Amino acid sequence: MPRKKRYLTATLADGYVKTIGPTAAPFTYYWRIVAHLGGGRTEVFWGHVKSLREATGKKTAAAEAARQRGWERFDFEIVALVETPA
Repeated sequence: MPRKKRYLTATLADGYVKTIGPTAAPFTYYWRIVAHLGGGRTEVFWGHVKSLREATGKKTAAAEAARQRGWERFDFEIVALVETPA
């Protein structure tokens, strides 16, 4: 039997809300990187993953990207996804 489609919502500390769906994928966490490029410019990268371990691995990748691309700094956040009604 196919999985039921659902909507998933992530609410970050700064009040940003991201809704994903409808999806049947077993995502449990949302991650976001805000790269500070210099001169007041920023770039945002985000994604959703199936485990906290997978999400925390993105922080290591972000540190490497910051070094390679010359970012001044970056902010990294992980939040749990919550199932919401359609």
